[in-house]
Amino acid sequence: VFTGRDLAADGLGAIPPAVSFPGRGGKPMVAAAMPALAVDRVRYVGEPVAIVVAETVAQARDAAEAVVAALAERPAASDVERAMAPGAHAIWPEAPGNVALDWTDGDAAAVEAAFARAAHVERVRLYDTRLAPSALEPRAAIARWDAAAERYTLIASTQGVAVVRRLLAEGVFKVPPQKIRVLTHDVGGGFGMKVQAYPEYAALLYAARRLGRPVRWCATRVESFLADTHGRDGVLEGELALDAQGKILALRVRTLVGIGAYVSTFAAIFATANTKNCLSSVYAIPAIQTDVKMVFTNAAPLGPYRGAGRPEAIYLVERLIDTAARAMAIDRVELRRRNLIPPAAMPYRASTGQVYDSGDFETVMDKAAALGDWRGFPARRAASERAGRLRGIGLGCFLEVAGGILDETVDLRFEEDGTVALRTGAQALGQGHLSTFPPVVAQRLGVDVRAVRLIEGDSDEVPAGTPSVASRSMMMAGSAAVLACDAAIEKGRRLAAHLFEAAPFDVRFESGRFHVAGTERAIGIVDLARRARALTGLPADLAGGLDSTAKFVSPQMSFPNGCHVAEVEIDPATGAVRVVGYVAVDDVGRVMHTSIVEGQIHGGVAQGLGQVLGEQVVYGEGGQLLTASFMDYMLPRADDMPPMTIGHHTAPCTTNPLGVKGAGESGVAGSLPSAVNAVLDALASRGVTQLDLPMTPARVWMALRAAAAAGA
Repeated sequence: VFTGRDLAADGLGAIPPAVSFPGRGGKPMVAAAMPALAVDRVRYVGEPVAIVVAETVAQARDAAEAVVAALAERPAASDVERAMAPGAHAIWPEAPGNVALDWTDGDAAAVEAAFARAAHVERVRLYDTRLAPSALEPRAAIARWDAAAERYTLIASTQGVAVVRRLLAEGVFKVPPQKIRVLTHDVGGGFGMKVQAYPEYAALLYAARRLGRPVRWCATRVESFLADTHGRDGVLEGELALDAQGKILALRVRTLVGIGAYVSTFAAIFATANTKNCLSSVYAIPAIQTDVKMVFTNAAPLGPYRGAGRPEAIYLVERLIDTAARAMAIDRVELRRRNLIPPAAMPYRASTGQVYDSGDFETVMDKAAALGDWRGFPARRAASERAGRLRGIGLGCFLEVAGGILDETVDLRFEEDGTVALRTGAQALGQGHLSTFPPVVAQRLGVDVRAVRLIEGDSDEVPAGTPSVASRSMMMAGSAAVLACDAAIEKGRRLAAHLFEAAPFDVRFESGRFHVAGTERAIGIVDLARRARALTGLPADLAGGLDSTAKFVSPQMSFPNGCHVAEVEIDPATGAVRVVGYVAVDDVGRVMHTSIVEGQIHGGVAQGLGQVLGEQVVYGEGGQLLTASFMDYMLPRADDMPPMTIGHHTAPCTTNPLGVKGAGESGVAGSLPSAVNAVLDALASRGVTQLDLPMTPARVWMALRAAAAAGA
């Protein structure tokens, strides 16, 4: 049995966030790092306090029952409002008011002036429920220690080996990164949750070194609910200023984000910049100001969860527009149309500072409305009313930022066996990398796709890179692969010219072969690479074969966008909400693989609808997790999902060689606002104009009862 004091006595540190920056007035963020095992204080239910190692799982569980943790109970503040209430106990003494970061962005003076001249101001306050990512495969790991090499090996289900290795090496073990090898094989889902270097990984590696034996561990589902990073969790307040014609003048946003007891790997990014960067969305909003407080709570740390700050922004903006349309008696589609950025304005600099390179937002919205038969909705509503049901329709326009950290490196190697290997720090966890990356290389080099091998998930093999987050893998690693292929082709052209005693400009590359124009002299790129390894006496610029390492640096983010339409039917007797129709039209740039893109949209829609229909992590007043199993946490099932119609509109991205924009998170960004708008459209006829998430049968039923009583 090892405890946090054992680890501290051996000099182990804590796991720091990967990103930290100052807030308002230059005040530094309280970057509370996660200990591998708690020392002296436990800040949330589920925090690891000891590791018990035994020959079998049964023995370990029995031994764990004998471990006694003597803890003095403290008051719990498991949500942001309790944590910020006067007199709330300090989760971290160095964070007064439990605020980890107070951050602001935007032109406050311009926003204030716009509100002063506005004909109408719309306000909403929304709760963004805390969610459990609930990957199909729970976290699991195997730790080994090589005493001869003084080197650790961690085999774990991660979203990228490089960041896990770096944080463990620098923060915990204080060794060079090369002293830790991280391996990731097949991953059964992550949704952002598996990007974290978790305390359990550090404890396992420590135990393996102390015992001199491999140590393995797999989380139970209850442990996953308790200790995995959660998603979302916040209070969103927005004010929208409009003129008398419905043109948006300014947007003011205040958010409180409950980040849990520690600052996770990328919490500072998704809680601040990701939300801010999406606030203008597809609309011409002249002035935007946003204020964010990251608040410590007695809850599991908040991590990136599919969308990671983007759906929060879109949800707020789309609710503001819908409520403004109702208040100003302007059609919902028409109000959006009046404020959409036209394609002729591209490239368009949003007031958030982002430069949109491409997009045709009005066409996308019109396609979605047509596919969803928006005009035919009144007849469907009437039919539902005759059957005693309420029917509503809603749409959500969105634009999100994709790319995250804007550089990525890949290695391209021509192997002895005639295959071409692409090594990348990106990590597949269900996105279909094997179906997308090899075709990019095969098409660029003109080789058989079966001859291309993709190598991921080994920190000894792959270049240091960014995890698979932010819908970035194809945009960044795919673009780097293009550059690596082009570098190999260009060097091959010069090498072929040298071998054929021809001028480089006379050598053409077509269908995987170099040939000298006007002659029959030719050689395939794989054969040339094989010959290059054996050649000696080559000029320095031609030596070393055709292998290449390429780094793609994007000048900016990309901007996937779309419009989703949801249609719901509600049984007023029970409050049950059923999503009866769903349309998604997305512009993800160039579509590399239709089935994979549509699968990503389907999955994102399911997760967005899950948040609307019932998903919610709930802590009790004492800090106990009340939703620690699927008995209590509502995960959407297949029969909760509607039939989906997926449409595409392609406006290629102009800032990367593939023209892609990213597709991993669009489904969530569109489904959350469109479904909420649909539910509230259905309830409006009964006097219900606002309802907090999740819109469970009980909550809908009580809202209908309250509205009926108020109108009686």
